[in-house]
Amino acid sequence: MRILIKSGTIVNEGCSVLGDIVITDDIISGVYAEGETPRGAYDKIVDASGCFVIPGVIDDHVHFREPGLTDKADIKSESRAAACGGVTSYMDMPNTSPQTTSIEAFNNKLDIAQKNSLVNYGFFYGATTSNAETFNSLDRHTIPGIKLFMGASTGNMLVDKAESLNNIFKTCAENNIILMTHCEDTDIINANMNVAKQENDDPDITMHPLIRSELACYKSTSAAVNLAKKYNTRLHVAHVTTASELELFGNDDKITAEAVIAHIYFYNEAYKSLGALIKCNPAIKTKHDRDEIRKALNDGRITTIGTDHAPHELKNKQGGCCKAASGMPMIQFSLVTMLELVDEDIFSIERIVELMCHNPATLFHVNKRGFLRTGYKADIVVIQPSCKWEVTKDIIKSKCKWSPMEGHIYNNKVKTTICNGNIVYDNDNIIDDSRGEALAFNV
Repeated sequence: MRILIKSGTIVNEGCSVLGDIVITDDIISGVYAEGETPRGAYDKIVDASGCFVIPGVIDDHVHFREPGLTDKADIKSESRAAACGGVTSYMDMPNTSPQTTSIEAFNNKLDIAQKNSLVNYGFFYGATTSNAETFNSLDRHTIPGIKLFMGASTGNMLVDKAESLNNIFKTCAENNIILMTHCEDTDIINANMNVAKQENDDPDITMHPLIRSELACYKSTSAAVNLAKKYNTRLHVAHVTTASELELFGNDDKITAEAVIAHIYFYNEAYKSLGALIKCNPAIKTKHDRDEIRKALNDGRITTIGTDHAPHELKNKQGGCCKAASGMPMIQFSLVTMLELVDEDIFSIERIVELMCHNPATLFHVNKRGFLRTGYKADIVVIQPSCKWEVTKDIIKSKCKWSPMEGHIYNNKVKTTICNGNIVYDNDNIIDDSRGEALAFNV
């Protein structure tokens, strides 16, 4: 099977050039400047004239809810949403049911994804207060890392006792495993909630960033950074939300940070119009925080962009800080949202490709993905600019069938998504076969 992607602007490794890409089976067999492509017979030609051609997006932070929480989402539905959004690889979090905190549960997830995932997949292994001894039994080529919840509503996956935290950071360092942390201080959050509930049993949603406060984030992130320095642990802090946390990054290559779409795009004024639809943990905070996160994405203090894609049924998104569930579906709209910020001159398209494609591949040592290089897997996205379209309920592919972006008008559109050399999405049509592969990690 040979595919020619013809006459597109190829955005890759800091450059944008007009050219063609040739795919043979599941591999990129050539990347050519315009006029240099060898003649040959092709099974399919994808006309990318006037379009950008980029590597498939690698989302390092999703909650696809399977197994056990499939009323909200499942691997098939959310991988379809990913394909529509130009995401060809995802890394799923362990707070499913059962939680991915045993080797048996991890292997079960792999089996489900092998049967049902339209795009490529990897699964984080979850840390608990008592399972660090299992880390050295993991096949390091099959996991991106360990996920640690240092503060969140995650049942018995919350780990906030010093002895357990020290053991997890130490064991990850000994086994050369990346540790990804959710950092919020539970005691501060609980104290803030108790004060807020004196006025209202279900505090208004605008109180969410005051309850899950800047201090709660900074204190926990600072503790994680200090533990990483103590044990020389490879630490990646998920969904940084505050300007104050940014001072903790940029001076140590072994300590990195992620930002997610909600905190890059929104700030707290949006609660007034979108309410609990944008309630997530950590909370969306001030305009200053959002703008500083954008600066940090440009200057390298933050190295990856994820979505924290976390669907809930719409009925569970009603209410205020206590009653409404935290989390939102964003994977279908992550790339086009960032391209909107490119149109606003906040980022360059080359920088977006670095943050969403190259850097996740490099940071997690993903084998032969994330770049448009000869010999790499053919995960490729074609983007049509200057193409206005509106997010309507009927085009939302996530199982929950809602989005905080509903009604929003975008000016860039994912035209074609190719995963492992297979066209899985093309001109609003999903080719609904399971084409994803388990991500391999070079360690």
